[in-house]
Amino acid sequence: MRLALQLPVDSHEGLTRGWPSKGGWQVMQISKDTSRTGETMNTSRSAGASSPVNGKQVNDWDTRRKRKIADIKQALSASPVDVAALRRMAISEGGLLTDEIRCQVWPRLLNVPPHVLEQEPETVERENNKDYNQVLLDVQRSLRRFPPGMPDEQREGLQEELIDIILLVLKRNPQLHYYQGYHDIVVTFLLVLGERLATALVEKLSTHHLRDFMDPTMDNTKHILNYLMPIIDRVNPEVHDFMQQAEVGTVFALSWLITWFGHVLSDFRHVVRLYDFFLACHPLMPIYFAAVIVLYREEEVLECECDMAMVHHLLSQIPQDLPYETLISRAGDLFVQFPPSEMAREAASHDSMAASTFKDFDLASTQQRPDSVLRRRRRQKQAALDSSAANAVVAVARPSAARRLVRLAVMGLTVALGAAALAVVNTALEWAPKLDLFP
Repeated sequence: MRLALQLPVDSHEGLTRGWPSKGGWQVMQISKDTSRTGETMNTSRSAGASSPVNGKQVNDWDTRRKRKIADIKQALSASPVDVAALRRMAISEGGLLTDEIRCQVWPRLLNVPPHVLEQEPETVERENNKDYNQVLLDVQRSLRRFPPGMPDEQREGLQEELIDIILLVLKRNPQLHYYQGYHDIVVTFLLVLGERLATALVEKLSTHHLRDFMDPTMDNTKHILNYLMPIIDRVNPEVHDFMQQAEVGTVFALSWLITWFGHVLSDFRHVVRLYDFFLACHPLMPIYFAAVIVLYREEEVLECECDMAMVHHLLSQIPQDLPYETLISRAGDLFVQFPPSEMAREAASHDSMAASTFKDFDLASTQQRPDSVLRRRRRQKQAALDSSAANAVVAVARPSAARRLVRLAVMGLTVALGAAALAVVNTALEWAPKLDLFP
């Protein structure tokens, strides 16, 4: 077993869904407050959790929601199943909307054959199991991942199922190594799908999307984290340089990446919305989403004292009121603009890049505080922007056609998605596990 970074145990708050009962899943309203499209990276955070402000918006969303459900049903009923359409539905506004739909679509996104889904999980011997003690400890600390108000007996039963799923996947795949945080992903699948479906999907996910995290060492995990700073540098060199000067590194994003944000988000609706997105996309999409969160918090980062401990503390405390639909859209934008194939060389040479970037501030650092230097540069940059406000208005009023297509790739609910949408979906399809198509 390989232990990753010890994850903090947070208080249980914000979950708003139901739990499985004898009569089936009892799920509360989960999608009506999905944030609206069209926000920018500088939109106030309150917009991410806002509800429609008038009846017309409510009706518009209800109409789009009903149309989307109909489109998903049509894709599922096609022969063969239209997986590309399901990916578009999972990426676009609101994701897959309900757990009932996720039970039907997530297996298709992971290309798990029906006969695998029908298999009942076998019993796993716990005694003398090398991973059991650590898995037990992690699961016992996972109380916050279960809905508030769930009866203790029911929660304890789900925790036992959670242990069984993890141990069974590891038993079937001895090349995989358990890491702390893995249970945060598995519990999400368990709560949405139930034990039987969750076991099949988690096994496929573990041998594909999560495979790098389950190596004997963290070398591949570190390599994936190395994509973070180059992506940030492409979009906002000032934030990149500030973080390099602070020598904050990328460890703050480790728990985000290896749990698919399941450990750090308190609202289960947001967790499953991100899982819809990640399952439909390339395995590196979570690192693009991590970069988008950092970029969204630009002002907070640049106003922070340029000190490793201070910046690490700020970034590791992820806000709970993020505008998730906007950030998902932006992550899709960045993936199309800066695909992994283009970023791979920069990620591989990240250490040398950090050293060369640090030299840019070396002289200034000997004379005054580096955060003061960066703030002055920021004020100068803002002054330059203000002096050309008229040009900026024109530029905003006339976004490029490519930019509009990229936004449609993630946010659009129309049938006529653009070429950028196909780039996102086709990349995911090219990567997807190669199995026979569904009959």
